[in-house]
Amino acid sequence: MASAELRLETNVEGDVFVDSTCIDCDACRQIAPETFRESGGQSAVWQQPETEEARMRAAMALVACPTASIGARTLDVRAASAVFPVLVEENVHFNGYTSESSFGAFSYLVTRPEGNVMIDSPRFARPLVRRIEALGGIDRILLTHRDDVADHARFAAHFDARRTLHRDDVISSTSAVESQPAGSDPVGIDGDFVMIPTPGHTRGHAVFLHQDRFLFTGDHLAWDPRRERLYAFRRACWYSWDEQVRSMERLLDYSFEWVLPGHGRPVRLPRATMHEELIRCVRWMKSRS
Repeated sequence: MASAELRLETNVEGDVFVDSTCIDCDACRQIAPETFRESGGQSAVWQQPETEEARMRAAMALVACPTASIGARTLDVRAASAVFPVLVEENVHFNGYTSESSFGAFSYLVTRPEGNVMIDSPRFARPLVRRIEALGGIDRILLTHRDDVADHARFAAHFDARRTLHRDDVISSTSAVESQPAGSDPVGIDGDFVMIPTPGHTRGHAVFLHQDRFLFTGDHLAWDPRRERLYAFRRACWYSWDEQVRSMERLLDYSFEWVLPGHGRPVRLPRATMHEELIRCVRWMKSRS
């Protein structure tokens, strides 16, 4: 729980607050934008939650916060803990419980009769683990890149899950990953997933396409709700911006409705609109080269 003594002055008065340990990961602002906003390089409460829905979303943000920087006496944290994984659409869920080691990156769970799949890793939190057990466990863990692996090893050991990570992003902490595809060609996984290498943010970054509908994009592609457009993280491109532009162009060969990023809110658009937005994103990226 956050410390009242470290409460940021940028919070409005009231029960819910953010303290100075906030790392500005943006998770709370994505989960409960009606309560949290960016202020001075950190998150802060700009409006106290009053409705039942707003209070639940604020409690979910508290539970998901990777640094326990959100404080409140009156929010129902127990109820919020039981929500995750929360349904996004169809069989795709958001795991919450973000990890400081992955800078608050989002992780997802896809439930399937043939075995559930986790994309990237959240914190290994017991309430989340119990909920995933009730949903059938985890058969596979697909890791988009080296930054968002968090507690992958604990999840893999607990659920006896097989992991996948592109070989170019394998480091000492992921050397035991069972499947390490190499090269630039797409790789089919279990019939309804395609691993598409997208080097740029990191050398071995990859995105995962599920059922030609859901694109899990890690740190490659996200949605800007303020400008209402797709974009890439220019300032957080650790390997090669030119490579990332070429990787983005290759995504034009695919059709999908959803972008589910590691950082930012999932967005759904009609396929034609999504394709147009991707073209616009590529054009913008080329202007920044």
